[in-house]
Amino acid sequence: SHPADSLLSKVNKAGAGGSGGMLSRFSNITAEVGVWNLCTQGLGARCVMIGTLTAGQFAIFDTVMETLGASKFHFHAPH
Repeated sequence: SHPADSLLSKVNKAGAGGSGGMLSRFSNITAEVGVWNLCTQGLGARCVMIGTLTAGQFAIFDTVMETLGASKFHFHAPH
């Protein structure tokens, strides 16, 4: 979804992609920026954001489980 998000943020800027329909503007922006840049531009920031959100969710989960006194999941090897 990252290249699509990058493309959408660029197409929403005034005058981006020239005139015409949405698909032609998408095509123009892709040609101007390049597919590689659409895929990699801002990827580091997105990875940090997703990593911290996921870590936060696990921290909340662990805190709630501990507070409620619930046991954690115990997986056993099938016989």
